[in-house]
Amino acid sequence: MQWSDEAIVLGVRRHGETSVIVEVMTRDRGRHLGMVRGGRSRTMQPVLQPGNSVDVTWRARLDEHLGEFRIEPLELRAGRLMETATAVYGVQAMAALLRFLPERDPHPHLYEALAVILDHLHEPADAGELFVRFELAVLNDLGFGLGLFECAATGTRENLCYVSPKSGRAVSREAGAPWADKMLALPAFLGDESRHAADAAALAEGFRLTAFFLNRHVCEPRGLELASAREGFVQAAMKALSMPRHDQPKEASA
Repeated sequence: MQWSDEAIVLGVRRHGETSVIVEVMTRDRGRHLGMVRGGRSRTMQPVLQPGNSVDVTWRARLDEHLGEFRIEPLELRAGRLMETATAVYGVQAMAALLRFLPERDPHPHLYEALAVILDHLHEPADAGELFVRFELAVLNDLGFGLGLFECAATGTRENLCYVSPKSGRAVSREAGAPWADKMLALPAFLGDESRHAADAAALAEGFRLTAFFLNRHVCEPRGLELASAREGFVQAAMKALSMPRHDQPKEASA
């Protein structure tokens, strides 16, 4: 058995004296693990850092075996990702989200989304908005997608400002007014074809929204908690957004 694919490194753990088990998110074959012989060498360690894009070739005698990876670098972005707290925590938090998905289950759109977010983690507002959308996409692929573009009560697509904690569907301002204190806020940047930029208040609402449904549908039934890296990312993003613009971390020049 053999295949090749583009991938993004999610994590690495030691295996014996010189080898490692590498976890990657591939474009066409989902989250996949494989052994890299000599993965702890000085040559391979910089390549096998979370967030790097690589070309992988997997080989095994049988499809159900762990198998071995041959890995070649495509884009080594890990050094840049270590420059800001949003990037450091963001890589870990997204990897943790992808681990909710079955191994070897293809999700090409999540691979594409991951690559885009990795290139925007240095901008707190962009990173926060993209991260919330990534969490919504993971929920959707797990079978718990939210209906945010039409009012659950009236069918209108106007003035949507709440999300029902029971149904996960949007509710208009008028229809939800009697139960406003029990509703979750729908941030404007998640609206249908919204042109609204995500500010600190809207991002806080977005983080609360996705955390609520991830906990209810994914973590609690499995006896798990959301990764601590997610809270680190949220705190880092909100802190950066509260800073004067000239004090915010900037992307390193090429």
